[in-house]
Amino acid sequence: MPSVLEAIDASLKYTGRILFREFDFQKWLAMGFCAFLAGLGEGGGFGGGNPFALKRKDVFPPEFGPWVTGHLPLVIGLGAGIAVFAVALGILLAWLSSRGQFMFLDAVVHDSARVSEPWHRYRRLGNSLFVFRLVLGLAGLAALLVVAGGALLLAWPALAAGQFDVRAAVAAAGGLCLLFPLAMVLILVKLMLRDFVVPVMAKRDLTAMEAFKFLRAEILRGRAGAFVRFYLMTFVMAVAAGILIALLTCLTCCIAGLPYISSVVFLPVLVFFRSTSLFFLGQVGEEWRLLDSGGPPAPATPGGPDSPAPQGHGAPQESAAPSETPDTMRPGDPAEPPIQPS
Repeated sequence: MPSVLEAIDASLKYTGRILFREFDFQKWLAMGFCAFLAGLGEGGGFGGGNPFALKRKDVFPPEFGPWVTGHLPLVIGLGAGIAVFAVALGILLAWLSSRGQFMFLDAVVHDSARVSEPWHRYRRLGNSLFVFRLVLGLAGLAALLVVAGGALLLAWPALAAGQFDVRAAVAAAGGLCLLFPLAMVLILVKLMLRDFVVPVMAKRDLTAMEAFKFLRAEILRGRAGAFVRFYLMTFVMAVAAGILIALLTCLTCCIAGLPYISSVVFLPVLVFFRSTSLFFLGQVGEEWRLLDSGGPPAPATPGGPDSPAPQGHGAPQESAAPSETPDTMRPGDPAEPPIQPS
């Protein structure tokens, strides 16, 4: 049964080895860029402001309401334009992030500083992940709107009368009881896409839907408890990491929190979380052992993307031999990602 503690221990050693044993600032910049792309549109942040700083009456001047009423077509047009821009921006960020997930995976597995080559090589898989995430997001949004709309419809008679009676309270409570588990399911699916579906896609050269079905049927079956423990421990570590990142961001006057700069400054945290899920997945079977905790990773071949997977300490590098099984990825084949077992 996979152990999250063993994965954490191996990830700590691996992160220290590839980032600090032979410090290479150029590699940090390239890895940080891949991590930056992978995290686009993920949300988060440590701001939020003080909800008690402004009273409701201070948000808009008294003349705002009559002005809106008198310029309603303009307001509706501006609102629609902003909404379209926000949706388009969100779609663009999701597309970039989907490609970046594979680029960052490749960088961590092969301890590489490549950017352009994996960007082109993972085009097909990245697009498949993007479509899956887009459909999932739209389906989740539709479900959330249906639940929220139903609750609002039940409570509307009381709200229209300026009251909040038992019926409105029941509608609000019922809506929250449905929204919370639905949101948790969507968040869990999103995390599993990043942590496990992306490596399965890269290893087996599968589409996102095929990889998700494979993960559920072949990897999760009989190991649900171990994966629950993994995400409980990941949540605890994420809270601790968030506090540390917030403190360091404040100490640097928010410079460390700027886009891309934060991905470089906090690259050890990002590599740690990425490699933890890979080491956890590697305990499922030999095929999924994408990282080696026993020694320094083998360097990438200078001539191109033909970089073998990390090998044990002192192990000689061997040229990639033709695979006898269709699911083994060979580096250098533009149709297949270079994810190999160690």
